[in-house]
Amino acid sequence: MIRRFMCLLFLMYGSLLLAQDLQEGFTYLETGKYIKAETFFENILKEYPDNKTAKLCYGRAVGLSGKSEKAVSIFTELKNKYPNDFEIKLNYAESLLWSNKFIKAEGFYKEILKEDDTSFPAVLGYANTLSNLKKYEEALIEVNKALTIQKGNPNALTSRKYVRLGYANQLSQNKEFEKALSLLNQNLIDFPNDKDSQLNKANIYLMTEDLDNAAKVYQEISTNAKDSILAMNGLSLVFHKKHKEKKALEIASNAKVKSENYKDDKELFISTNERYIQALLWNRKFSDAIKEIEQLRLKYPDEPRIMALSATEGMYTSKFKSSIQSYTNILSKSEGSFDGNLGIANAYRATGDDEKAFTYAFKTLDYYPKQPDAEKLIKTLKSSYTPFVELKTAFTFDNGNNEAVNLSLRSELPISTKFKSELEYIHRTTKNTVLKNEASSNELALRFSYKFNGNVSLKTKGGISKSNAFTNDYTQWTGEIRLTTKPFRLQNLDVGYQRELQNFNADLIDREIVMNNYFLNYNLSTNINLGWYTQYIYTSQTDDNSRNLLFTSLYYNVLNRPAVKFGINYQYMTFANQVPTIYFSPEKFNVVEVFADMISKDSGKWFYGLNGAAGYQFIEDDPGTTTYRVEGKLGYNFSDRLIGTLYGKYSNIASATATGFEFTEFGFLLKWYFLKQPIFNKKIMKLQKDEENKQ
Repeated sequence: MIRRFMCLLFLMYGSLLLAQDLQEGFTYLETGKYIKAETFFENILKEYPDNKTAKLCYGRAVGLSGKSEKAVSIFTELKNKYPNDFEIKLNYAESLLWSNKFIKAEGFYKEILKEDDTSFPAVLGYANTLSNLKKYEEALIEVNKALTIQKGNPNALTSRKYVRLGYANQLSQNKEFEKALSLLNQNLIDFPNDKDSQLNKANIYLMTEDLDNAAKVYQEISTNAKDSILAMNGLSLVFHKKHKEKKALEIASNAKVKSENYKDDKELFISTNERYIQALLWNRKFSDAIKEIEQLRLKYPDEPRIMALSATEGMYTSKFKSSIQSYTNILSKSEGSFDGNLGIANAYRATGDDEKAFTYAFKTLDYYPKQPDAEKLIKTLKSSYTPFVELKTAFTFDNGNNEAVNLSLRSELPISTKFKSELEYIHRTTKNTVLKNEASSNELALRFSYKFNGNVSLKTKGGISKSNAFTNDYTQWTGEIRLTTKPFRLQNLDVGYQRELQNFNADLIDREIVMNNYFLNYNLSTNINLGWYTQYIYTSQTDDNSRNLLFTSLYYNVLNRPAVKFGINYQYMTFANQVPTIYFSPEKFNVVEVFADMISKDSGKWFYGLNGAAGYQFIEDDPGTTTYRVEGKLGYNFSDRLIGTLYGKYSNIASATATGFEFTEFGFLLKWYFLKQPIFNKKIMKLQKDEENKQ
């Protein structure tokens, strides 16, 4: 801690002539002209090399001008020469703070305080040392002691402010938000409208999703033209978290206009433009965002935050490799960058490289302990590899007098970030209430999936199905092989083969019809909210029939939260042979429909989904008839490990597996993560340990 009158105390003991000569240097120290003070006292020492006062002031000038190690050397020499001089000891201790030797300073201050525990500079210096060591609770005790020695001392009050800020940040990391807010409110008593304390309060409110109070604090910050820009930057983020993206962009746009008057304030200017670009991305105005990023890059070519904006734009537009390169560049300049570490973790997650995603998420926590976004990412990653059991029951009926009860039990067991295994059992009973025909089937299947990389994975299935019908009992094998790829950005392509049994109703089970499906699924997304999905299936059946099925859908994403899209679907189906008395098998069949789909995206306890469509179907050359279908679900997260869902659906669209045109199904699904963590959690923890050891 700078003690403004240290050198003056020594001047009182020097000769009056020398004191008068030193006054100019003392003035330099008092006014912060440390380079001039250093030169001045250096010249004095050439004439008076043994003058203790000049030497002490020279040491302070050297240290305060940034040459901390040299200052330590000067005060070490003075301490050795004058071992009992308390003031020199105080200056030596302070020089240890300048050179960031906090542990050594802590021990030395303890020794000084044994000599005089009422010394204001000693107590305050010790408090600052503890604060630098992040021992905030102890630091707060010591700085309060200093204020009992010199009540209202401005330096001590300022120190207490920063101790509280550090302590509040530490408490908020530990999720002790009420205690943190209490400390910040105490700061605002000492320093009304203190901007640092207010911004920290707003940050805590953002962390706890108390968005109304966060907005209130930002409005309180807006006390002048410059601070109003800072406030608007915060308010824009608040509205983003409220999912009001247009309002967020409106506020950010106004802040950007105002920031043009403060281009000399680099921090404010960049942070305001940063928020504006983020708001453009939130509103999916990607071309505008790219232009703004390039303009900023021309002015600040080496600014890491601009690199981070480029990387963020890449994440929004699925240019993940480009984002990884940008985040890598950030980390090459600053290994501990928050944006770099968490950003690249999310980018690797998006490309399917979850092992690297784990690595960088843990690295983020090493630099920023208990950081909520990093913790959330790790939790999400672990959840995707945690073994679970899923129970699904369904009851179906149609206007052909067919009823069925379906029970399935599925368990997924991920072995690593690349390999997953799955065991499934399906029991189905069905009957015709008029003909009194009944049948049942039991299928046991084992599935495996292997992810070669983020763009290519292979899924396989092998199973046995045993059926018991009113005239026929038999066993058949079932199977599937599927290659899932991402050939280009924003595109997905699946190709594969599936062997399954017709089991919709009792009559079809009795006929032992095996379907060999050869399929291709293709989806094209865009950055303008349009999408196109196409599916083609060729089916050869053991009853010497074959089918061609084409389904295509053009859709538009209207909202992001909840996720709402609408579009138009077209389906074409044809059978080589027509056997209408056995199953629906037209020579040609067309359906055109419009649809809307809504899925909740909130992370709360409840979730829902709703899908509806209406259109026309054309069977052979008959006139078109209206079709409609609806499907809904309502789910509840009982805990992180137990999820329940109720669902129901209705359709009057003709089906290749049903003779009737009206079909209804309802049921429930229960998903339970029977382990708390992945079975390869030790490997994940080793990644965390490796990152901790690197720090």
